[in-house]
Amino acid sequence: MQWETVIGLEVHLQLATNSKIFSGSPTTFGAQPNTQASAVDLAMPGMLPVLNELAVRYAVKFGLGIGAEIGMRSVFDRKNYFYPDLPKGYQISQFEAPIVGRGSFEILMEDGSIREIGITRAHLEEDAGKSLHEDFHGQTGIDLNRAGTPLLEIVSEPDIRNAAEAVAYLKTLHRLVTYLGISDGNMAEGSMRCDVNISLRPVGSETLGTRAEIKNVNSFRFVEKAIHHEIDRQADILEDGGEVVQETRLYDADRDETRSMRSKEVANDYRYFPEPDLLPIVIDDAYVEEIRSGLPELPAEKHHRFTEQYGLGNYDANVLSDSRSLADYYEAVVADCGDAKIAANWVQVELLGQLNRSDLDIEDSPVSAANLGGLIQRILDNSISGKIAKQVFEGMCQGEGSADEIIEARGLKQVSDSGALEIMVDEVISGNAAQVAQYLAADEAKRKKLVGFFVGQVMKLSKGQANPQMVNQLLAKKLV
Repeated sequence: MQWETVIGLEVHLQLATNSKIFSGSPTTFGAQPNTQASAVDLAMPGMLPVLNELAVRYAVKFGLGIGAEIGMRSVFDRKNYFYPDLPKGYQISQFEAPIVGRGSFEILMEDGSIREIGITRAHLEEDAGKSLHEDFHGQTGIDLNRAGTPLLEIVSEPDIRNAAEAVAYLKTLHRLVTYLGISDGNMAEGSMRCDVNISLRPVGSETLGTRAEIKNVNSFRFVEKAIHHEIDRQADILEDGGEVVQETRLYDADRDETRSMRSKEVANDYRYFPEPDLLPIVIDDAYVEEIRSGLPELPAEKHHRFTEQYGLGNYDANVLSDSRSLADYYEAVVADCGDAKIAANWVQVELLGQLNRSDLDIEDSPVSAANLGGLIQRILDNSISGKIAKQVFEGMCQGEGSADEIIEARGLKQVSDSGALEIMVDEVISGNAAQVAQYLAADEAKRKKLVGFFVGQVMKLSKGQANPQMVNQLLAKKLV
């Protein structure tokens, strides 16, 4: 039987506030266990939550970023369950009246097609603590530093049909939230975690199958691998005449498999009811419009502008608008050198290649946008060749200074003196009589290939500093 995969994603996004959602405790990553948990976070008797307004602002910002409905009156609820790292015995979340309602989200696939994924809701909630199983032999440690960290849970409609679409959705979402500045999206540090809901149904059926939830997958690659494994697992069960059990599963990256964690709860199991210690959040149009006025140019808008303003193709525009920092860097290079196409090539190939090799982010680039723009200027005014420019770029990465400083210090300025070049061309022609004879006997099409030999010899003689355009012109005159 042919099966259709139905996928919905729940993304838990840590908001980039300096303090927690209901207390003044810090949210710094990597602190010693239980050093960032206040009496409120520990649920000590008599402690009351106080809402962090910036978390609300960030949630509204996200809603505006995807064109969603904004909850002008939203309510916090208690989600009741017991787990050792949940001190209160309940989580403060939102259920019936979330801060962000329905919206939609466009994703660009590798083949250039666009898919629209529905957003069911996005609601504010607090994170739980963390259970540490590996550090204590036969015991479990509890670190409550994360307890109370502000989260925005973003719930998609079950509109995703395969692993590629799921990864594209997550990457696009990651790009959006970092553009908005509401989260760093660092999956390795738990700032963005994903629950994957998967079910299968016969192709053509409108009835949803029984879903399994894969909990807390923390990388794009693992999401893709977990989905592929779970699809195969469910298909095997169904094709053997069995029934898929509704449950929560974990993805084991070492074994590349999912395994059962617990039976899947439904809303009634959590006994949701309005949080009595927090008033409803009531915002007005002025509040929303103030946030809207501060929205940056969003990724899709920037991508479109890059294709229109700079004449870039979809692929180049997509790479260069991947982050605000990279897009800003690229535009600064263009402003300095004046050539958008060459700037795009240098940023993507040379700069990003160097950053990847050095495991650096664009913010930590050893080459400033001004210096890279200056290097491209020297290519455009024929001061150096493209080959020499790579040597200059290497020097810039090593901190040797600007393009002009390195060209001067290393003596790399391109030879454009016609007299000096003519001497070199004559030397190459006189020293390669056999190749000259072969060139003269060839037809026009073959001559174009053979001339590269002579250009290469001149470049070798000049240690790469001859102006290739002038060399070609001199060879055309002399090879007759």
